[in-house]
Amino acid sequence: MTQAAATTPASVQSFVDACRAAIGAAHVLTDPHDTAPFLTDWRRRYTGAACAVLNPSNAQEVAALVKLAVEHGIALVPQGGNTGLVGGATPDASGHQAVLTLRRLNRVRDIDPHNNTITVEAGVVLAEVQARAADAGRLFPLSLAAEGSCTIGGNLATNAGGTGVLRYGNTRELCLGLEVVTPQGELWDGLRGLRKDNTGYDLRDLFIGAEGTLGIITAAVMKLHPQPAAQVTALAALASPHAALDFLALAQRMAGPLLTGFELMSDFCLRLVGRHFPQLRYPFADTHPQVVLLELSDSESEAHARALFEQLMEAALEAGIVDDAVVAESLAQSQAFWDLREHIPLAQAEEGLNIKHDIAVPISRIGHFIDETDAAIAQALPGVRMVTFGHLGDGNLHYNVQAPEGVDAKGFLAEHQGPINQIVYDSVHRHRGSISAEHGLGQLKIDEAAHYKSDLEVRLMQAVKHALDPLNLMNPGKVLR
Repeated sequence: MTQAAATTPASVQSFVDACRAAIGAAHVLTDPHDTAPFLTDWRRRYTGAACAVLNPSNAQEVAALVKLAVEHGIALVPQGGNTGLVGGATPDASGHQAVLTLRRLNRVRDIDPHNNTITVEAGVVLAEVQARAADAGRLFPLSLAAEGSCTIGGNLATNAGGTGVLRYGNTRELCLGLEVVTPQGELWDGLRGLRKDNTGYDLRDLFIGAEGTLGIITAAVMKLHPQPAAQVTALAALASPHAALDFLALAQRMAGPLLTGFELMSDFCLRLVGRHFPQLRYPFADTHPQVVLLELSDSESEAHARALFEQLMEAALEAGIVDDAVVAESLAQSQAFWDLREHIPLAQAEEGLNIKHDIAVPISRIGHFIDETDAAIAQALPGVRMVTFGHLGDGNLHYNVQAPEGVDAKGFLAEHQGPINQIVYDSVHRHRGSISAEHGLGQLKIDEAAHYKSDLEVRLMQAVKHALDPLNLMNPGKVLR
């Protein structure tokens, strides 16, 4: 990869001074107390250094800062809500990179109910997009645990998934157009709210999921959907992931597009939640190896959705697919069901450090993947505890490994993360899956991605990077070496 000329203390200081002149000294942070929140990732796995944290207010200021970075040979690390899980928005330790936060680009530019679109800047928090859509009588279906702090720019940069992918798709499927500052400081206006546009290469999709390595997303046109008349939630207890797959097939056949959520949770996941959050009550009298949370979003009525749920559960129980089931009788109970699912990562954190995997395999292979990989890990490290949960409807598992009871979690992580990663990723590869389903690669998974991708695929990615960012100033050290 071509590099810019080596930075020097003089060039760094010259760059910082030029940024102050461009966007105002108050928005160029250099004091360690002010920059600290921007230099450590959410999991506190990586901490870097930066010559400055730049806080522009609009796309034109972003473009001006990129031009200054090119002029002075300074690499930029774009950052949204800093909620990523792979270190993709954290600078290196050199102190020669600058963090460019998009938080002040926080305006909703337009809502078009007839076109079912909302145009938002990159720094708008996801929950705000959801709320503004609801005010207009529409639904923005992207939903994930960090929605109160993550930003739409970060969601696009990582192609975030979440709980609604089964029905609505990843962030990529929810985006119609982008505004992007290129690595040369030019501003591309691709904010077209079109569902059909066959006029050449799809530049929009090139930037989505690129983690800021090809340019800086400053705004986007996102799809909206009609608000459902009712949402009904249920929990179903099952004997195995294989039974869960049979239940998914039945639910899709009977509910079709009304099925908007299908989340798998192992018994140990729920026991972990109960241990650390005892107010979240286990919903069944007996324990079960697997529990599925499913949700129907109905455009007709709650009564229609409940009737369909009853038919589905009756069919599943009669077929022996489901062992027990409970349907939420109120919004509060529905929220309690979702709280069980959403508190699994929090319970893991309370239990101690763990080895996380955000993987995807073909839906039909999930049961076999879990059986084979659980057995391989148990043979290699007896006593480890598997925390397996995720979005079964789209093949995305959070396949995490907790240290054995009573074992020092930090020491376990340091000694065993590499071997466990290899077991998991080799199994993912055998099942023709992906080692990153919705979190991205960042700096955490660069080497693993290069190992499991073909040489041709890596070369093609490098060619795209070099063509757009020949100086390697856009978030270097992420996604690709």
